[in-house]
Amino acid sequence: MFLNHKSKIINLKYCKTMFTGIVLSRGEIVSIKMKDGMSEVCVDCSGLYSKGILIDIGDSISINGICLTVVKIQRPNLIFDISHETLKSANIGGLNTGSVVNLEPAMSANGRFGGHIVSGHVDGTGTIFSTKNMGKGIMMKISAPNDILRYIIKKGSITVDGVGLTVVEVLRDGFTIVIIPHTSMITTLNLKKAGDTVNIEADIIGKYIEKFVNNSSSSGAKDDTLLIKLTERGFIK
Repeated sequence: MFLNHKSKIINLKYCKTMFTGIVLSRGEIVSIKMKDGMSEVCVDCSGLYSKGILIDIGDSISINGICLTVVKIQRPNLIFDISHETLKSANIGGLNTGSVVNLEPAMSANGRFGGHIVSGHVDGTGTIFSTKNMGKGIMMKISAPNDILRYIIKKGSITVDGVGLTVVEVLRDGFTIVIIPHTSMITTLNLKKAGDTVNIEADIIGKYIEKFVNNSSSSGAKDDTLLIKLTERGFIK
């Protein structure tokens, strides 16, 4: 709780804004069924409750990087409705009862910012091309379509199945990441194998930069200095 400039008390629990890619626990799909033209998914979220996370109807939870709204609570299970568009653009439509998923509650306004800005609006899916053990870590190569690759830069941020990671290399048809042992232990990424599909959300900052540059160019107020700097830093090509 805190006082705003008009001395009104605001409960920060309800000032939820976004995700950060810091997965708190794994969950398990309890059931999936069609209901009123949508998919109703029930997820065992015991791991969140064990960490003392308070969850209400209407709260946002990231399931494998997808921002979903809690519509019903049957503790420790949470129930979500998933639209056709989400099923089409993300990998949740391919999950089954018993599938393990990554869980992250939305960040509260007074929460610690430990990752990067993640909206929970998945850009699309990629396919794991290969995995390679590196000590206790994992090197993973993921193929991705060009409309996602355009926003990925070396050493930039990327979200894979809800896990915030750093891009190691950008390839012609994908990118590589390294998963440290801690991340491997608490997320589903150590369960992944070549051929598996993963949800990808590129860093939103690149999208805003692209729109700003395009709008500047179309309006005739093109700033060549800005364009040169963005190109040099790898934001645009």
